[in-house]
Amino acid sequence: MSESLARTARAAPVELYRVRDAVAGAPTLRAGGLHHRVRAGTYAPRAAWDRLKPWERYLARVHAYALVNPGALFAYESAASLLGLPLFGEPRDIHVFELGRTKSRRFGDVFVHTRTDAPDTVTLGGLTMTSASDTAVSLMRVLPAPFGLAVGDAAISPVQGGSATLDGLERVAERQANPRGRTLLFLLLATVDARSESPGESVGRSVIIWSGFEPPELQREFHAEGFTDRPDYAWQSVRAIAESDGYEKYRAETREETVRRVIREKKREDRLRRQCDAFGRWDMAAAMAVAPVVRELERLRVPRIGAPRTFLLSTMRSNSRSFPEGKHRKRDEPPSST
Repeated sequence: MSESLARTARAAPVELYRVRDAVAGAPTLRAGGLHHRVRAGTYAPRAAWDRLKPWERYLARVHAYALVNPGALFAYESAASLLGLPLFGEPRDIHVFELGRTKSRRFGDVFVHTRTDAPDTVTLGGLTMTSASDTAVSLMRVLPAPFGLAVGDAAISPVQGGSATLDGLERVAERQANPRGRTLLFLLLATVDARSESPGESVGRSVIIWSGFEPPELQREFHAEGFTDRPDYAWQSVRAIAESDGYEKYRAETREETVRRVIREKKREDRLRRQCDAFGRWDMAAAMAVAPVVRELERLRVPRIGAPRTFLLSTMRSNSRSFPEGKHRKRDEPPSST
């Protein structure tokens, strides 16, 4: 056993119903178009399903699989979804380990893995999955490098709920026998930072570093007017500050609270601008496009200190482990009954 990101696994984001549990004489879940088939024999209310974000749909699919396979050992993105580690889009497959199997195999949308070393596992809320360290290390081997960095950061970042340590990640990495992605894994282990406070911040940092720019100082404290502000990135060498924007932090239940949050952030930005010579912002979409962030760094006069390693960034645009943006498994695509 090892550490986890939470005291319990993340709950399904939508109610799930099994056909075999329907009360005799009740309207069938298959009729009327009121329910979405999550997988064979398992449905969710369509209105609620249609409101889910891609990573929430995936978490629901994992829980639907667990309903009919309660002894499953979840791994990779499936374990990450239950532990609260970052996901990027909606992963294509449910990932499980079957210890003792001699060869990995896919059954529909379920990928059954094997490995020669015993995975480090945790059981939370009745579900068993690889631990945070084991899951992070496994994903750092196979995801596009910036996404792998975000997973590694999240696993050790207290702000993101991480309870793993860099030493723990390194021990798991040394113990895993799988040679796949080993070079990338150790490059990422040398780059992870517990001060990262969001996946967007981690992806942005990967663009900065692997585009050849001077690495930023993360969450440096700036004191002014009775406030302490910690921007995402700071470069003392050129007195520059930059922020990785996530718009969810501005959204609230009421319009008035949303306005208050926007005003609060504007005042914070004004304080920071008075303490630097250049200030910039970008969001996740800009970071994944790379070029907008590079232009912003050039405008901020952040120095280049090395040659770009663009091959590490190019894979963000073609993450084969998730569905393309805006797409997911079709309702009538036969899901695995495994």
